[in-house]
Amino acid sequence: MSTRIRNVTVLGAGVLGSQIAFQSAFKGFAVVSYDINADALEAATKRYDTLVTTYTEEVPDARDGAAAAALDRITLTSDLAEAAENADLIIEAIPEVLALKREMYTKLAALAPPKTIFATNSSTLLPSDLKDATGRPDRFLALHFANRVWQFNTAEIMGTADTDPKVFAEVVEFAKAIGMVPIALHKEKAGYVLNSLLVPFLNAAAGLAFGGYADPPDVDSTWRIATGAPLGPFQMLDIIGLNTPYNIMVHGDAESQQIAAWLKENYIDKGKLGLAAGEGFYTYK
Repeated sequence: MSTRIRNVTVLGAGVLGSQIAFQSAFKGFAVVSYDINADALEAATKRYDTLVTTYTEEVPDARDGAAAAALDRITLTSDLAEAAENADLIIEAIPEVLALKREMYTKLAALAPPKTIFATNSSTLLPSDLKDATGRPDRFLALHFANRVWQFNTAEIMGTADTDPKVFAEVVEFAKAIGMVPIALHKEKAGYVLNSLLVPFLNAAAGLAFGGYADPPDVDSTWRIATGAPLGPFQMLDIIGLNTPYNIMVHGDAESQQIAAWLKENYIDKGKLGLAAGEGFYTYK
């Protein structure tokens, strides 16, 4: 490995947090996967078992037991001190709630050794919103992944004015080491590159369905046929999971909030959360 990072901790073992942890372990890193309680860790264990199957089926290098071997490099814990004590890099992937994230970083600042780099996977918050809670703004930045990290393997890296350039470069090397394509942002931008392009696109699609202009499958068909894209916007939303766009829209303008309410009433409240739940805009086996 070209990076000096060896021990990685991922805070949050939800859909994306578990993917980040598994990809890091698959590429040879020792990983601690943290979540808040035994129930969350039990759910994470099921996600990791599913990822073994997914990698074995979809990732050529994961055959012949390589995906299963990655599990041996993952330690699950609900003890934050244990999760932080030996980490070279802590990647935070907890819910998109500013107060919750700031509280987590305040705790980490007292628990993690001085060497530890902190990285947030936040898709909507700027690292400047969090840096003063970290106790180490020079060793803090954003490291943003796309869902299905083994396939859509971008890693957007965005620091603040306080981020040490050597730390930034170290995280770029780490991203390469786990099979990502690092995308360096030169200054802070809400939404990074990907979501600055993707969120308005997905919101426009949701607005078409919410307004009764066209059904989701027809919107998707139009986009795929007219552009040659492999997926339509509602297929993308199912892959992302509907909670994430809901959390973004509910804090938007009046129209976005109306779409969020429609999404909640017609899909989220009915358990139609997307691909991981077996049903969203589409039904999955």
